[in-house]
Amino acid sequence: MMDRIMKVLPQDVVIYIFLMLPVKSLLRFKCTCKTFCNIINSSTFIHLHLHCSNDELILFKHSIKQEEDDLFKNILSFLSSEENCFDFKAVSPDFDVPEVTTTSACVFVQVIGPCNGLIAITDSFATILFNPTTRHYRSIPACPFGIPKRYRRSISGIGFGYDSIQNDYKFIRISEVYEDYMDKDMKVDIFDLSTDCWRELNGQQVPLVFWTSCSEILYNNACHWFASTDDTIILCFEMNTEEFYHLQLPESCHWYDGKSDGLIIVNNCLSYIRYPDPLSDRPAEVLIDIWIMKEYNKRESWIKRCSIGPITIDTPLAVLKGDLLLLQTKNGDVIGYDLNSHEIRDLNLYGYPRSWRVVIYKESLTPIPREGDTILVKN
Repeated sequence: MMDRIMKVLPQDVVIYIFLMLPVKSLLRFKCTCKTFCNIINSSTFIHLHLHCSNDELILFKHSIKQEEDDLFKNILSFLSSEENCFDFKAVSPDFDVPEVTTTSACVFVQVIGPCNGLIAITDSFATILFNPTTRHYRSIPACPFGIPKRYRRSISGIGFGYDSIQNDYKFIRISEVYEDYMDKDMKVDIFDLSTDCWRELNGQQVPLVFWTSCSEILYNNACHWFASTDDTIILCFEMNTEEFYHLQLPESCHWYDGKSDGLIIVNNCLSYIRYPDPLSDRPAEVLIDIWIMKEYNKRESWIKRCSIGPITIDTPLAVLKGDLLLLQTKNGDVIGYDLNSHEIRDLNLYGYPRSWRVVIYKESLTPIPREGDTILVKN
């Protein structure tokens, strides 16, 4: 039957039809005939399908405490937004995240991406690479590099991205190694997916990176973290060149202002969000400021999008469709704030306080290669 279809329809027409279909349907078509399977598995088709879709899906990571053993379960939920941006529906069943911590440290589990439709989930020690559409995943081996006796290590930054020159996915780990808190060395380790090995990156000066729950953003083929020099900066790592550089924050923003820092993407622009410090005595009196970098890596292009509030929150999470700001409350609820209408609603999403993370992604057929496999990415 399918072979007869291929004889009637030109391959270009078949590809055009396939590009309109969701991944679930394509996976079924792969099983019908070898020709369809070859088309759908090709790197060219996977690339075209990823970039043809305009539908934004939302991956919510949260944790729940299990009463029977006081351990925590880390859960991924996959939702889409209806025409009314405050209404969400599930697009697939929840997924229990394997291997990452089940202790109260679950509040530090980060979700990084997407990169060609793939997402990294990490607690800084255990890491998995995950396709939220196909639900395939792969564990990344722990970094084997040790430290001298009497020294300590604190992991301050994790990154994930794709090197288009080497055709390889990479993970980067930034850590502080110290004997006492006054004298710290920054170490950088990189994992190459194609070789399944970690290596050390030497020869570059790296400032002190500090962790925030709303950072570790992948944008413009670079990982982004906050770091400290004379003032707060955005530290960046370019995946192709493996070089660090930094972005300056808006001239009116300084670390001593008493606000917390976050990075989000708004209308495909890197954006900086300043929000009340949740540990402050009077956080409700402070506004949330959103700054958009209109031209990447140009400080003068920072524009203040808006100031909102006052709203008592724990952390910002993401911006959906350019105007719905998702926020996490201190109680573990998720609320939405419409940046245009200024309407605010409870989204009826609940989890362990401080455990929420959000990534906006699109459906993708991108495979997760095993050790020794060829990585299929069409640039």
